Amino acid sequence: MFMEPITLSKTELEERLLEICTIIEETGRELIVTDNGKPVLKIVPYKKKGTVDEIFGKYYGKLVIHEDINTPTIDEWDDV
Repeated sequence: MFMEPITLSKTELEERLLEICTIIEETGRELIVTDNGKPVLKIVPYKKKGTVDEIFGKYYGKLVIHEDINTPTIDEWDDV
C-alpha cells in the first residue's frame, strides 16, 4: 500500500515539527520539505534492518539444492 508523501514548506515544518514527527512515526509516510515551492528535503521514517532469521526464516527447510552449490559452473559457459 503506497501512501502519498506529506508536503510542507520549511516554515510549516518549523511550526509543526513535533506533530509531523509523530505522524511520520505512526504512519510510515515520507515528508517532502519545500522552499519557495521547490522540494529541498525528503524525510523518511527510520527502518530497522532485519536479521537474517527475520528475512529468510520462512524459507528454512523449504529450499532444496540438488547438487553441490560450490560446483564450478564453467561448463555452462561453453554452451554460450
